[in-house]
Amino acid sequence: MPTPHKNLHLDPPEFQMALKWWLGLDTSQNGSSCSFCPSHALDPLGHHALTCKSGGDSIFRHNSLGDTFWESCKLACIAGQIEAGSGLDVEGSRTRPADILLPNWEFGKPAALDFTITSALNPSTLNEASVMAGFAASAAEVRKHVANDEKCSRLGWVCIPLSVETYGCWGEEAGRCLDRLATRIATRTGCPKSSAVSGLYGRLSIGLVRANARALLARSSSLS
Repeated sequence: MPTPHKNLHLDPPEFQMALKWWLGLDTSQNGSSCSFCPSHALDPLGHHALTCKSGGDSIFRHNSLGDTFWESCKLACIAGQIEAGSGLDVEGSRTRPADILLPNWEFGKPAALDFTITSALNPSTLNEASVMAGFAASAAEVRKHVANDEKCSRLGWVCIPLSVETYGCWGEEAGRCLDRLATRIATRTGCPKSSAVSGLYGRLSIGLVRANARALLARSSSLS
């Protein structure tokens, strides 16, 4: 149920666009181009719009998920650090493997949580993703481990990619992490764990769908 006072709702244009996209209806007029990178034609299924690096929508979506997760950590009274890792190791690397760093999370080590949003329609994973749910999210987890494991190891951290596909399927590592966070929320607030799980996924899902809809609307002409 939409809950505006908790920001758990979509505005009418966002809802209409999200529904068209979810049902596989055209999200752009035939032959139209991206308003932020005109050399790219928009595809009916919205793949370019949801993976376009121009216009700031991908950053907004990434930060929206991170902010929601961070607020949920506060609800569970979990302390942490945002945007951690740059320049900390002896190598002086400026990479930042942790969108959120949580202390004593796994095996007594801090966890470097790194959000990544991927599309199941990416040509590199399309064939496998068409027959295996979550394949694109799993591939994104592998890419994050390749990018971050070495530095996390030097810092004594555990790398945990929080990958999610644009259609909402989370990776296995993200699922375990979210389940653990929901357990902490339930313990702290006294609510049933099932309510904590549904609430956590609900907040993250609304943020993801809203950001997707805004990215599609920003690049698409009005459709009848």
